[in-house]
Amino acid sequence: QVQLVESGGGLVQAGGSLRLSCAASGRTFYTYGMGWFRQAPGKEREFVAAISWSSGTYYTDSVKGRFTISRDNAKSTVYLQMNSLKTGDTAVYYCAAGLKAWYSGSYDYNSQQEYDYWGQGTQVTVSS
Repeated sequence: QVQLVESGGGLVQAGGSLRLSCAASGRTFYTYGMGWFRQAPGKEREFVAAISWSSGTYYTDSVKGRFTISRDNAKSTVYLQMNSLKTGDTAVYYCAAGLKAWYSGSYDYNSQQEYDYWGQGTQVTVSS
């Protein structure tokens, strides 16, 4: 069982930056593919960014060039650096961890079904 705890959300003006962190429990963090998803009010949860166990990175088109995902296996933590924030980035951001790719060699990074564990979410609000 893996527990995920997000932090770093808050209120920021458009054009500003935030860094989200997701700390994971357990000793096998390095084997997990890690993803960030978000859910805006009245909308379905959507993929934002992911990083594989081998540190390959993936982004949805709307955040490319603005967001950067990274991981620190020694700290069992994944980060999402968010720059040039827009009002459309306002959402609850969720961290997720999945082990399937470690065994299968195939990482369906933008599918919620790829991930076995989810955090409780952290609110990001971008004001105009």
